[in-house]
Amino acid sequence: MRLGLALGYWGRGPDPRHLDLAREAENLGYDSVWTAEAWGSDAFTPLTWIAAHTSRIRLGTAIAQMAARAPTATAMHALTLDHLSGGRMMLGLGLSGPQVVEGWYGRPFPASPLTATREYVDVIRQVLRREGPVEVDGRFHSLPYRGEDGTGTGKALKPITHPLRASLPILLGAEGPKNIAQTTRIADGWLPLYWSPTRADVYEASLADMPDGFMIAPMARAQVCDDVAEGLLPVKAMLGFYIGGMGHATRNFHADLMARMGFEAEAHRVQELFLAGRREEAVLAVPDAFADEISLVGPRERIAERLELWRKGPVTDLLVTAPDPHTLRVLAELNG
Repeated sequence: MRLGLALGYWGRGPDPRHLDLAREAENLGYDSVWTAEAWGSDAFTPLTWIAAHTSRIRLGTAIAQMAARAPTATAMHALTLDHLSGGRMMLGLGLSGPQVVEGWYGRPFPASPLTATREYVDVIRQVLRREGPVEVDGRFHSLPYRGEDGTGTGKALKPITHPLRASLPILLGAEGPKNIAQTTRIADGWLPLYWSPTRADVYEASLADMPDGFMIAPMARAQVCDDVAEGLLPVKAMLGFYIGGMGHATRNFHADLMARMGFEAEAHRVQELFLAGRREEAVLAVPDAFADEISLVGPRERIAERLELWRKGPVTDLLVTAPDPHTLRVLAELNG
């Protein structure tokens, strides 16, 4: 099981620790470093900055939002950074949810998310292969554009720049069972939002047909500390925000996932409190048991024991969000 460093997206401003953590991760032998975006900082610019200050560690977006860019624009970002970094780029993509797609990007959330995702990936694959002009006659993506409001003069094009690798890895941040199953067919890897090594059976059917070499790369908060309850508070804060704030009361993929993992009543309660403006109560309502399952928190000996559970399962890459170099170092030592 490889280790990666997940830096996430910025909060109010850039985190001054991120570059130092990325360099430390590279020095410790971590395989990859990942950035993200929500509705603030973007994923590609910080990753490019990190690429310029490192030499070996692989670079991934976890995740870049599909609604933010046309698929050809995303492919341009990926092939450009792949060249600049000497072939270290991995493209992690996610569809996000209706609140973000419609509220931030001002676009309709696709009626068929699986079809929209499949078409998006198809366009990127065509760009990276550069075998001919990119042509898609899709439900959500049409190249050249064929809509009634177009001029009718669009021309199918292939990228001017020759991509460094046609095989640049594409990973998807899928959550629903059908979406995960499709991911095993059209992508090189999967970026689970939550992963519990004791509940791998939740995903067993969806992963039944995954090919050899398929990446499973979940994110997990890691922190070496004496007080487990205190160490879990950032995990609970993240869960409270995702379950309560990143979705509508009637359509929240994150809450649905928590329910499928055995915490349905708790997920509804967190969502109810958050939407009522009682955010601190929502965070405290996140069960410690669930937060603990999907993270690596506590003294070194406890983390060592729990890390073995992750290593025994199908996870190929553990992407850790760690607040300090000491935690990164301990995980590197424990993972061998």
